[in-house]
Amino acid sequence: MKVNSLTQPAPGVGQRPNGQPPGGDALLVAPQATRAGAGEYIRMPDIYPNFPYRWVSWTDWLAKVNTMVTARRNATSVTNVIGWELWNEPDWTWNTSAAGSFNDGWTRTFRAVRALDTTTPIVGPSISYYNRSWLSSFLSSAKAAGTLPDVICWHELGGDPSTIAAHIADYRALEGSLGISPRRISINEYAATSEVDVPGRIASYVAKLERGGVETAHRAFWYEYGTMNGLVVNNSQPTGTWWLYKWYGDMAGRMVTTTPPAQTGLDGFASYDATRKIVNVIVGNESGTNTVRVTGIGALGSSVRVTLESTHTPNRFTSVPAATAVSDIVYRVTGDQLLVTVPNMAASDAYHVIVQPAGGVPSYQQRYEAENASVFRAQRLTGSSASEGGYVGRIDNSNGDHSTDSYVDFVVNVPTARTYTMTIGYANGTGATATQGLAVNGGSWSTVSYPATSGWGQFGATVSTTVNLRAGYNVIRLAKGSPGFSGGTGYAELDHIQLT
Repeated sequence: MKVNSLTQPAPGVGQRPNGQPPGGDALLVAPQATRAGAGEYIRMPDIYPNFPYRWVSWTDWLAKVNTMVTARRNATSVTNVIGWELWNEPDWTWNTSAAGSFNDGWTRTFRAVRALDTTTPIVGPSISYYNRSWLSSFLSSAKAAGTLPDVICWHELGGDPSTIAAHIADYRALEGSLGISPRRISINEYAATSEVDVPGRIASYVAKLERGGVETAHRAFWYEYGTMNGLVVNNSQPTGTWWLYKWYGDMAGRMVTTTPPAQTGLDGFASYDATRKIVNVIVGNESGTNTVRVTGIGALGSSVRVTLESTHTPNRFTSVPAATAVSDIVYRVTGDQLLVTVPNMAASDAYHVIVQPAGGVPSYQQRYEAENASVFRAQRLTGSSASEGGYVGRIDNSNGDHSTDSYVDFVVNVPTARTYTMTIGYANGTGATATQGLAVNGGSWSTVSYPATSGWGQFGATVSTTVNLRAGYNVIRLAKGSPGFSGGTGYAELDHIQLT
């Protein structure tokens, strides 16, 4: 599924979710997450065994903060921590009578973390639902104290994804009114228990999160360990909802604009991979016969093949070994657009429309955009000369500190075990050759050299090397710094990799 990020309990977890024993310690999960290219938020109050959390004292809490951050700092092989989540749903789990106001508690905890870890992003306030007045008070206090979160977070568990767009717009307006620079947004719990197993409903959530520019979003954890919250069953067999996320994870190229008829009902999200000339559209949350209008597809030729499949979840305990084929039709393209009929939709199901040239496409994805990869301690940027309009820059850190090293992980899927040529699109404005480390699947390191180019953010230059890949999924890391690698020289920006 190409998992992007996870929220995991703190080191030394005591939390007993849903009546289960403590589990999910972020530092123990880290190797598995890293193999999938996923970053982790560490949810600090999950060091407590109960939910709602039972406050003990400030002495107890600050000692726990010290223990958690120190454990993370000492885990020198863990590189994928992307945020400290200081508390969870404080609008109802914070004990004001015993601990004082949350705003003061936030500042005190923020400073305690920063005294030990000056760089890892801080995530919050993670309230249980969007509440403008609550956020206004929190942000005003945090701004005055110099403790604003790097990533703003709230939950969307109210069972109504149609409100997400309004919440994001209102939050952006609130930032502006308070003179706060735009924060990255994480909705690190979404979908109620009644929705999380309903592919059509989840398609509506994902569409709105993508459209709103949300950086990370995580399925709320309602179920047993080891099931990806109901996406797998019986030793990792897929459920119906798994296929929705699989379609999503396999999207390549760039996400493109989708326009629903309304915020309620039918919605979807889409991508276009220009290198393979494939359009992927996922829709759901509506019944009956509906039409998907796809525009701007002249590059695919005068005839296109349109494949339609669906997925349904009987329940989270039933394996669904494959999506259901609905139709496979060749259409004539008229006026650079196409109308695709999706018949007999069920609102609970999700539907996948694949549009590609009638003559066929390359059998596997060969180009991977850096901005779609897993990016750690670097920044996704946009540029007119970049492939698909995006790239990764500020891959700057290699000071031997595992919590600040900068790298990019590409999760690739190839059909055959063999040696592949990997071409890297890059820019290097230093005026001299720069280097980065290259490792495949956590193996030994080699060095990639990037001769100087015309300037930063100006792409077109490439270098090539070889990589030995196994059949199926592999993780290719390009690093300025990483455990086991002494560090690159100079600086280089990454546009894409291409495997042949």
